[in-house]
Amino acid sequence: MRTKYAPAAIAFAVAAALTLTACGGGDDKAKSPVTDVSTAADSNKAGTVLDRPFTKPDFVLTDTQGKKFDFRERTKGKPTLIYFGYTNCPDVCPLTMSNIAIAKKRLPKADQDKLQVVFVTTDPERDTPESLGKWLKAQDPSFIGLTGDFPTIQAGARSIGIGIDPATKDKDGKVVSMHGAQVIAFSPKTDQGYVLYGDTATAEDYTKDLPKIITGENP
Repeated sequence: MRTKYAPAAIAFAVAAALTLTACGGGDDKAKSPVTDVSTAADSNKAGTVLDRPFTKPDFVLTDTQGKKFDFRERTKGKPTLIYFGYTNCPDVCPLTMSNIAIAKKRLPKADQDKLQVVFVTTDPERDTPESLGKWLKAQDPSFIGLTGDFPTIQAGARSIGIGIDPATKDKDGKVVSMHGAQVIAFSPKTDQGYVLYGDTATAEDYTKDLPKIITGENP
């Protein structure tokens, strides 16, 4: 599968539009707004603290062991990062997960055990529990991988302002997948998604912020 990638752009203002993004080249179609959110912006920080936090997606998907995973229930009261992507992504998806994995390994062991990192596939037809588990194991064995039916995944993503389109073929017959490239951090105190990271966040950015996210503080 090949994708086109345009850098995620978030307009830091009273209302900021989260955009559809894809991996591997530029495309104006990737800039269509998904939803509006109010943000507290600081251009010097990688993470944007949301004035209007998101409620956790209320979906039940399938984990890499083939078992049902109730996202809201299983991550209740736990610091959680969620990202929507797919294993055939050539660039932004593996880089994002690698950056988080590096930062997570730098945490004290007790904090590593607290943090939940959830990767939800946007390509469920190709990403089976087995293939998803194999891909995530190379990133960090503790990462949680979820798959399921596309409408459920799409609805869950959109509930937190992340757009996902069904895979299509371009003029050359290549499969193109469009998906938002944002990472949302959920507070263990409120269970709300209160910090948003774009695709430019680095391992150093996550290393700096994760200790505060673990305790539900603003980074």
